[in-house]
Amino acid sequence: MSWRIPFNRASLAGPELGYVGEAIRNGMISGNGPFTARCERLLERELGVHRAILTTSCTDALEMTGLLLDLEEGDEVVLPTFTFVSCANAFALRRARPVFVDVLPGSLNLDPEAFARAITPRTRAVLPVHYAGVGCDMDRIGRVASEHGVTVIEDAAHGVFGRWHGRPLASFGRFATLSFHETKNFTCGEGGALVLNDAGDVARAEILRDKGTNRARFGRGEVDKYTWTDLGSSFLPSEILAAFLWAQLEARESIAASRLAVWQRYAHGLADWGARSGVELPARLPGAEPSWHMFQILLPTAEARRRLIDHLAARGILAVFHYVPLHLSTMGRRYGGQPGDCPVAEDAAERLLRLPFFTSLGAAEQDEVIHAVEEVRW
Repeated sequence: MSWRIPFNRASLAGPELGYVGEAIRNGMISGNGPFTARCERLLERELGVHRAILTTSCTDALEMTGLLLDLEEGDEVVLPTFTFVSCANAFALRRARPVFVDVLPGSLNLDPEAFARAITPRTRAVLPVHYAGVGCDMDRIGRVASEHGVTVIEDAAHGVFGRWHGRPLASFGRFATLSFHETKNFTCGEGGALVLNDAGDVARAEILRDKGTNRARFGRGEVDKYTWTDLGSSFLPSEILAAFLWAQLEARESIAASRLAVWQRYAHGLADWGARSGVELPARLPGAEPSWHMFQILLPTAEARRRLIDHLAARGILAVFHYVPLHLSTMGRRYGGQPGDCPVAEDAAERLLRLPFFTSLGAAEQDEVIHAVEEVRW
């Protein structure tokens, strides 16, 4: 079906095709060329982190953290149940056990107390996910993790250039992962990055990204030939993708401003309707400077959500719900998940709806969405 107003539309910053052409003319379109380096240095500078390395996806970046931690069968990784499947797959593939915990009302971010209760002697890592680009409570999560010797892996797929109490998201954990998927704030279609905040992880991460070889050292002239030295895979994106991404990252300030304007227009335009209709709009949380990734609403009931989806669809507007809690999935139940384990996430999953949200969403289109939403009563 073709939607008049889609949920997402890839938005160009302007120079993407020119930079892709430049990459081709440079004669190097595989990975780790000049555009890759530009993207990585910008991320390191803006996030204040030791090293950022581009990957083919955020999923690959997550899988690299499992390799870097040398996870083994029986090890446990704590993560919110209300998140994308890659967050569990990355560790289950290493035969570690994902431990699903509940989220906080409002932010739908990892509940620090639920994390603390889930810790066992086998807990190796925790994965706070900055849902909708709103920072988790990294102070509390960090304290609990430090007390128990648990590694923090931030999933900042939604949160690139967001902040928590003035500090960039992705700068708190030993590792962090970013996404540059088509649906994210900054995109190259498919892409991601692994952020390293410990210098001791850099050399091995470079090897893992390049099929387990020391090719990066060879390229720098540090060894006279490269060879297989560790486990790894092909996690390195092409220079064409990096060139496309560079145009997006260059325009980070204007992209952020556009997305903030979209978010604010929804918040202002739907405030009265939300109050009348018993609909919860996303709140601005103290200390959180979001990345303005999306605008989600919580309807009073699952039936109210279905009615609104159908109403918007009849007008050619696509609005979508979000995750099925992982502990309730077929795979999640294999790890012991049961209904009632995570009541906040289970309730939100039934009532949450995401409205169309993308950088180039025009005011007229957005007003049409707002007016269509306001037509619904229950």
